[in-house]
Amino acid sequence: MLRTCRALCSQAGPPTGNWQPLHFDGSAFHLKSTAELARALLVLRLCAWPPLVTHGLALQAWSRRLLGSRLSGAILRASMYGQFVAGETTEEVKTCVRQLQGFGLRPLVAVPIEEEPDSAPKTGESWYEDNLNTMMRCVDLSRGLVETSGPAGNSLMQLRVTALTSTRLCKELTSWTRRSGSSSELRPERLAEAMDSGHSLQVSFLDAKQNQHLQASLSRLHRVAQHARAQHVRLLVDAEYTFINPALSLLVAALALRWNTPREGGPWVWNTYQAYLQDTHERLRRDAEFAHRAGLAFGVKLVRGAYLEKERMMAQLQGTKDPTQHDYEATSQSYSRCLELMLNHVSHHGPMYQLMVASHNEESVHQATKRMWELGIPLDGPVCFGQLLGMCDHVSLALGQAGYAVYKSIPYGSLEEVIPYLIRRAQENRSVLQGARRERSLLSQELRCRLLG
Repeated sequence: MLRTCRALCSQAGPPTGNWQPLHFDGSAFHLKSTAELARALLVLRLCAWPPLVTHGLALQAWSRRLLGSRLSGAILRASMYGQFVAGETTEEVKTCVRQLQGFGLRPLVAVPIEEEPDSAPKTGESWYEDNLNTMMRCVDLSRGLVETSGPAGNSLMQLRVTALTSTRLCKELTSWTRRSGSSSELRPERLAEAMDSGHSLQVSFLDAKQNQHLQASLSRLHRVAQHARAQHVRLLVDAEYTFINPALSLLVAALALRWNTPREGGPWVWNTYQAYLQDTHERLRRDAEFAHRAGLAFGVKLVRGAYLEKERMMAQLQGTKDPTQHDYEATSQSYSRCLELMLNHVSHHGPMYQLMVASHNEESVHQATKRMWELGIPLDGPVCFGQLLGMCDHVSLALGQAGYAVYKSIPYGSLEEVIPYLIRRAQENRSVLQGARRERSLLSQELRCRLLG
């Protein structure tokens, strides 16, 4: 019946009948087992405790010394790892994805690899080349996981650029971009040509070693995009900190010139826009208009943003203007404006413009579903929704059961690889974790109903 509903909704035109809002009241929790609900409630309560998030890495090291690696690992697997991670082996990931598909949800695979801004610089290219091989395997895994088609007939995968190029180089590119504006040396067209041809690229403000690293980085990005296109996997590039985001956007623009052309069939490389930054709406408007003038497809993952505390702290330390919105309400208004802008583009340009509404906020999801109905955008078309695995299930399940395209971001890998990654994400998403009161309340309500009859 769910497939029939999706088939009918995918052919939607102008709105008919009355708007029927979805209810995120936890009623979809009946799809989950009591053990799954109990684990979710326990983990979300733990994650809302600030000391655990702040000192997560130290507590993990302490537990391994006290309990031993085997017992400590077993506890993590039964709690944090089991809640937020798809698994370590391919078979474990496939089992997780089959369960998601049974709920009407889809996987958005995320490789837990990145270079932290304050980490020691890497020597040579071997670390980045190893990451490239991991990304290539992730592309293959993403394609093999999904038998049915995603938006516009393809799988989706997250890509973190700082796994393939150094944050130090990104800082240099960002600094030069801000000083020189649209410098001819850093035009996306020039970078795209270097990617495509493999010819050496020389940038005057970089030394020989940095130029060599830039060329190797462009090659890696081109190869992963080429492989993803061949496997019908769309790459959703993560945004990071403002002191490297302009460089990331420059690299995404270069990839888009090559892989988002009409002959390629829609956007294969998407960029992420963070609504908690003050300039996001203007950048999104400008980038969407540029894509239209250039005849390019345009893919957007719209998020609120996760680096609020660190961005404000860095602005204060450097004596620069705070780039973030002044409060949560302003961020919500920014998200709403960006959402409206993109939904209008999607309704006018069809599959050439695609959007992921990556939000745990019920009001934003309600706005998106209502406007999709008003604009005649099909449920399983160029607009999809995204949430983290193990969080916001009362929204994800309701959307999935109603026939919308819903993706859960699923990291995978060993405990040693994933737990530090999860702790960094938890530290960045403190407000989301602490604000999940409604989800915890709904979980408690469902568990009381089951246990007390």
